[in-house]
Amino acid sequence: MDEVIFRTTKPRNRLTLELMARGGMRISEVLQLTPNDIEDRKLTLGSPKSGKEREIVFISQKVAGHLRECINTKMVQVDQRIFPISYTAGRRVVNKAGKVVGIHLWPHNLRRHAATNASCSGVPIEIVSKVILRHANLLTSQRYLGTVSDVEAMRWIDKLYG
Repeated sequence: MDEVIFRTTKPRNRLTLELMARGGMRISEVLQLTPNDIEDRKLTLGSPKSGKEREIVFISQKVAGHLRECINTKMVQVDQRIFPISYTAGRRVVNKAGKVVGIHLWPHNLRRHAATNASCSGVPIEIVSKVILRHANLLTSQRYLGTVSDVEAMRWIDKLYG
């Protein structure tokens, strides 16, 4: 996924990919972001898919810096969308980025990557589910992560018990 992001040369497109792959955001959430939604590394999503009034997304300092730079460079007003493109155009950005590295890529693959990467890095499933993916039900998140192979299970047992 890093190669997909790093080989994307247009800053707006690269930031869109980073927010999905590193923040666990849905493409629709990224496209609705305004500067009003940003408080340092905390993004507030109004009217999220969950039906809640709002949800919070946490991003890394690096991605937050890229986001601030994009807003300042484009002089985006506080109530304007940072990424004023359509959902279809956003999907094309992701598809095109995948083609550059020879893979078929959809926006949801980036969200799944955020969850899988966190899980494989040892982040507890509860944090992956409630914070990164913002799922109401832990079982929904477990479907993202799939099953654990025997090799992976043994690796974790060795890591835990030596």
